[in-house]
Amino acid sequence: MTLPIERARSRRPITWLTLGGVLLLPALIGGILVTALQNPTDRLDSMTAAVVNLDKPVTIDGQYTPLGRQLAAGLVEGSDDFDSNLTWVISNEDDAAEGLADGEYRAVVTIPKSFSADATSAGAALKDGEGTAEQAEITVTTPPDGRVADDLITNQIATVAASTMGTMLSEATVGNVLIGFKTIGDQISDAADGASQLADGARSAADGAGELPGGASKLADGAGGLADGAGALSGGLDTIASKSREAGAGATQLGQGLTAGAAALERDGIVPQQLLDAANGAKQATAGVQQAADGAKQATAGVQQGIGGLSQQLAALAAQCDRAATPEFCGQLDQAAGTANALVEPSSQAAQAAAAAAQYAGPAAQAAAGTADGLTQLSVAAPKAIAEQLRTAGTAATQLGGGLGQLADGVAQSASGADALSSGATQLGDGITALGDGAGELATGLDTLASGTGELADGLKTASTSLPSFDEAQSTSLASVIADPVASSSESDAMFGPTAIPLLTAVVLWFGALASFIALRAVPGSALTSRRSSMGMVLRGFWPAAALGAGQGVLVALIVQIVATYDAAAWWGFAGFAVLAGVAFAAINQALVAVLGGIGRWISALVGVIALATGIISTIPGWLAGLGAAMPTAPAVSGLIAPNGAAAAGLIVWAVLSLGAATLAVTARRTTSAKAVLAAA
Repeated sequence: MTLPIERARSRRPITWLTLGGVLLLPALIGGILVTALQNPTDRLDSMTAAVVNLDKPVTIDGQYTPLGRQLAAGLVEGSDDFDSNLTWVISNEDDAAEGLADGEYRAVVTIPKSFSADATSAGAALKDGEGTAEQAEITVTTPPDGRVADDLITNQIATVAASTMGTMLSEATVGNVLIGFKTIGDQISDAADGASQLADGARSAADGAGELPGGASKLADGAGGLADGAGALSGGLDTIASKSREAGAGATQLGQGLTAGAAALERDGIVPQQLLDAANGAKQATAGVQQAADGAKQATAGVQQGIGGLSQQLAALAAQCDRAATPEFCGQLDQAAGTANALVEPSSQAAQAAAAAAQYAGPAAQAAAGTADGLTQLSVAAPKAIAEQLRTAGTAATQLGGGLGQLADGVAQSASGADALSSGATQLGDGITALGDGAGELATGLDTLASGTGELADGLKTASTSLPSFDEAQSTSLASVIADPVASSSESDAMFGPTAIPLLTAVVLWFGALASFIALRAVPGSALTSRRSSMGMVLRGFWPAAALGAGQGVLVALIVQIVATYDAAAWWGFAGFAVLAGVAFAAINQALVAVLGGIGRWISALVGVIALATGIISTIPGWLAGLGAAMPTAPAVSGLIAPNGAAAAGLIVWAVLSLGAATLAVTARRTTSAKAVLAAA
């Protein structure tokens, strides 16, 4: 059955079959494209990919760590980021290469031998403080004859799996670092407490050292007084020793004289006057010797008592001395105590000798007195008895002289010891003075140390409180955020964005309008002879294409609804705009063919290609993007994405301008010459 619609470039009439083909062409093209490209991630199981695990596991802190095996398991298990997963096959290198070549596998993921070692190298470097961190890598291989988006799908899935494992490893590493912050903080806090205690101890030591100079000054004064007393004692002992020697010499001479007198008396048998005088002199001399011996006894006893007390006092001071703080001073005290102790025995011997001399001096004095009295009273007595007494007195006097000599030697030794004690006490005083000066400097240094350690303690406390402290739960939570600080949130996980269906709809409707004017005439062939107006002739050619465009819009919208399942309100807006786009595209393609003829169809095809190329990706060149935005398909895509008045106005303006251009073209064709008419006849 034919219709009163003219066929392009033919006199054959248009049939319903032709119109049906033109009407269904965009619907078929659009349905095929939308079905093929809508949500390809829902059908990932139709792709088969191989996993080749070459990884050599490592052992960390005694734990076997096969990260390559875990990654392979993660690929097979799938990711929450995709609704489905590829069909994974655990394979080897040879099988994977063969399957990739014959088309059995659409992709091969290879996990290298060093995967586990590289993936854990960062944690090992942080723990050991040495070594180099290496980034673990996997290789994704696709066949050269693979589908356009196969690389995108396999790379994205492998990247998600690797990223998930990397995040897991990063969480473990960062978690250990965060827990380490608490340990470091506790240790710094302990160090701060220790520094604070050190500062307190140093300050106390500084206070004690500050008191040392005063005590040392007093002790130095005491040592100076001891030196002066020992010097005076040494001089007195020297005098005693000298006098004792003189008394000893006199006693010896007396003894010799008495012995000689006794011999003379025995020889002469009478008591000469000279003997009486000698006896009286001896009486007086022995009395003086007794007084000297008693004085020496008292002096040596005092010296013995003083030296004993001095020795005990110095020993007590040496025992109380702080040898850790003033080792040199304590050594000098020990030396002085030793010197004083060494004088105790000589002074004791001197005292004993003086006592013995005093013991001998008494009898000698008594004997001399008795002799003198006896000689006087008994000058006429028997010479033999007197001589015996004289001999006894002489012997006693001689012994007294020897004892006084020993006393002089002991006192001389005591004098030497006292002199040494004086020198030692002087040196002790100088050492104590130096100790006082050193103690002052020590107090200053300890005070500086206390200030420094106090500042150190404050700094350590500040550092301890400044370090963050996390428990295990907080560390785990924070580590998960640090390891993956940015998460993307998208309303759709589809590979192609929400503009894919509107773009494909606009393109197929555009090519549907082009197909309409491949089958239909843009301007009726009777335009030259028809009595209709030019606008009427344009509308006569426009309305069939417009009806086809509206029908194409409805059919494409129905197919989109079957595939994409829009809600009712969104679909009605989409369908309405698809009808408007189909009608507007019919007017534009009519104008292109009416004005440019076959070149117009070529330009129309180019417009459709530009619309498709500029709508797929945003990384196109700027000039091409600008050209796409100027195409009549741009408002159609915008309105199909979200119906709006600006897009509708744009399509209406394009349609009106196209109808006007077609009218001008028809008007131009209806003006001709007689020659052209005759030629046509």
